[in-house]
Amino acid sequence: MEPNENLREQIFVVIRNQMEENNPPETNKTYNRLIKEGYSDFETKQLIGQCVAVELYNVFKHKKPFDEKRYVRNLKQLPEKPVE
Repeated sequence: MEPNENLREQIFVVIRNQMEENNPPETNKTYNRLIKEGYSDFETKQLIGQCVAVELYNVFKHKKPFDEKRYVRNLKQLPEKPVE
């Protein structure tokens, strides 16, 4: 597995955990909305994964805590690219 594929799979695990725990609930709402808009399961998880990646970047690069408000705001704006 290539590094980018490994990272994508780990982000998909985060998404799956959020959906199973319904925490935050906006992840499930966003997933369902994007599926209804015609995106595939994979495309939808990639879009949500962009929002996860923004938060991971800020946590690791800038040593900032996970910003749930920004994360939810970015989810609601999908398929537009997330704002950092």
